[in-house]
Amino acid sequence: MRIKIHFFALLFCLVFAAAGFAQTKTITISSEPNATVWINDIRYGTTDEEGKLTATIASTGAKKLRVRADGFKEAAQNLLPTQKGEIKIALTKTTDEAELAFQQAESFAVTDREKAVEMYKKAVKLRPKYLDAQLGLARTLSAAGDVDAALVAVKEARKWRPAFAETSAVEGRIYTASGEEKEAIAAFKRAIAEGKGFQPEAHTGLGGIYREKAQAFGGEGDFESEKEYYLLAAAELKKAVAQLAGAPDAIVVYQLLGDSYEKAKMYKEAINVYEEFLRVFPDSSEATMVQSFIVQAKKLMNEN
Repeated sequence: MRIKIHFFALLFCLVFAAAGFAQTKTITISSEPNATVWINDIRYGTTDEEGKLTATIASTGAKKLRVRADGFKEAAQNLLPTQKGEIKIALTKTTDEAELAFQQAESFAVTDREKAVEMYKKAVKLRPKYLDAQLGLARTLSAAGDVDAALVAVKEARKWRPAFAETSAVEGRIYTASGEEKEAIAAFKRAIAEGKGFQPEAHTGLGGIYREKAQAFGGEGDFESEKEYYLLAAAELKKAVAQLAGAPDAIVVYQLLGDSYEKAKMYKEAINVYEEFLRVFPDSSEATMVQSFIVQAKKLMNEN
């Protein structure tokens, strides 16, 4: 049965499309070498051999900065809107077995999922309320295709913190990977509500689902619904881009956003997205490709 989107939803998409992107600034985090840096729980990468990482972030609003390095206790502090330049974060050595097991699990998460699962479970056994370890376990089990076990890990995480946005976002990803669209949408929307509107992972997840629905409608020849869903996808992806600011994950989301506008034949909006990408990520390895997207979009705009 074809699903129709109310006019006000489409109007919302168009209004949101006209809004500007977040203003940004550049800061440098100084800590231990190879330390991982998160800002508002968004991973910005790792420090270099000198212990430094330069990050582009939204220039407004207070933020939470977290830094973690193997063998050290994680440190966190508030980042004020007025802070700029170099920000030093001192880390102290840790002997906490749960934390060390968790760090080992994180290092194995991509290269050896079986070992990662083992170490996440060890961390949780040592500290049952270790939420990061529970969610790391859920993500790794999902990536390995063990959906049922991943959902059990999400359920355990929710016991200790019932209304946590990241938990619901992880749940949404699990359902998306297993093809359970209705459950995925509900989980992503719950994550956004729990994050009081801030949850770029969930916004990106919703955008991806709406893009798939748009593609399905296009394949059926229902071009009206195709455009409506591309606009719904664009609305979610633009929120994600604004919340990610200059984080590395934004590189892909910008391109999905621009493509969604192109597919909806809103070429001016697509060009604005691509040009913003080049301003935020001028040295990206994908800059040349994005420049070609602009040329293509301008050509299509002139033809239509």
